[in-house]
Amino acid sequence: MQTEAAAPAASPSREERQWAMLCHMSAMLMYATLIGGFIAPLIIWLLKRDEMPFVADQGRETLNFQITTLLALCLCGVLVLLIIPILLIGVILVFHFIVTIVAAVKVSEGVVYRYPICWRVIR
Repeated sequence: MQTEAAAPAASPSREERQWAMLCHMSAMLMYATLIGGFIAPLIIWLLKRDEMPFVADQGRETLNFQITTLLALCLCGVLVLLIIPILLIGVILVFHFIVTIVAAVKVSEGVVYRYPICWRVIR
């Protein structure tokens, strides 16, 4: 499974890379408020998607990953009575934290990033 795509022919500007990185990093608000990790990237994506193609692409990617993560956590929450999902919640959160940091670093370098496990709802 490929997690990175080649950078577009025209390299994204410094400003586009910064906004894309902010979009990915704002997902870390999930740790302060569960829904904040979705709202902040959504706002950035909505504000910048028409003027910055790189931000439009990476904003869509991070929103899809946040949806995937929230659904996985909700499923674990429902299954928490079985004890096993408690471990899975920890694995999901550690995975989320690591790949979000990797995504932010890659987009700051101008590389189009794709999360490895992501249900792409927004196209």
